[in-house]
Amino acid sequence: MKVTIVIPTLNEEESIGNVIDGFKKLGYSDILVIDGNSTDRTREIAKEKGARVVIQSGKGKGQAVAEAFHIVDSDVLVLIDGDGTYLPEDVERLLEPIRRGIADHVVGNRFANFEKGAFTRLNLIGNKILNALFRFFYGVDLKDILSGYRALKRDVYKSVELKKMGFEIETELTVETLAKGYRIMEVPISYKKRSGKTKLNPLKDGFKIGWTIYNLLIRFSPARFFLLFGIILILLGVLVGFYVVYEWFKHISHDLLAVLTTLLIVSGLQIILFGLISDFVLRSNVQLRREIYELRRTLEELKDVDSKKD
Repeated sequence: MKVTIVIPTLNEEESIGNVIDGFKKLGYSDILVIDGNSTDRTREIAKEKGARVVIQSGKGKGQAVAEAFHIVDSDVLVLIDGDGTYLPEDVERLLEPIRRGIADHVVGNRFANFEKGAFTRLNLIGNKILNALFRFFYGVDLKDILSGYRALKRDVYKSVELKKMGFEIETELTVETLAKGYRIMEVPISYKKRSGKTKLNPLKDGFKIGWTIYNLLIRFSPARFFLLFGIILILLGVLVGFYVVYEWFKHISHDLLAVLTTLLIVSGLQIILFGLISDFVLRSNVQLRREIYELRRTLEELKDVDSKKD
């Protein structure tokens, strides 16, 4: 199983060398650094350590990851930050479920074992809220969807459609994996305190991630996405309707408001119905795609068995 380690970087000269050395000691020689035009010695150090270095054509972590997915063609791609917060030796935990054939996308759960000071109080609270929001909307029991340490099979990283260019990329990767019917799971990893200054703005980026969690819901479950809009319209219609009825008992007629009440309630119901139909179509496509993927994997396994016999 050919594995490529992908490290998006931006001014990580203090830690990039140790990260690359860690993977080299474990026997992983195919290391790709996607550098976002660092102004320090990140690229030079990465080249000295034996990594391939590609200067990012755009900006943002999300764009770097999308570019790496286009370049790499290995059986498995391991994605890790270059700030030294993740341990290279944890890569075996990420790869084991893929080797065993029980997962297509494995996420490292940082909350299983994080060093004191690895999260600021605001970041920790924000992470917990965003993960809870994700579990509420998607109904999937994942504890750390924002983790930057992941392993993905070729089928996954070549098929996901990435549009987010910033720190929302981890959320989009998770949603895309689920939406396309691939198997995703978490494994416990360690998380260390970073040496330099974080590039993440807790409030600004936290808001973007929160909006992304809801916005991407349409790719995973249109019924849940449209349900909120439908309920809001129905509630508005009910409130206006109560007012119309209340005034009617006082012998005051509001014909236009009565029409508005009907329109709001009917529109809300139609939106919910549209979401349900879209959800059914999406689920059917996902199931079909999953069955085709399983059939192809079975055929590949049989082909490998036959080749070994020959």
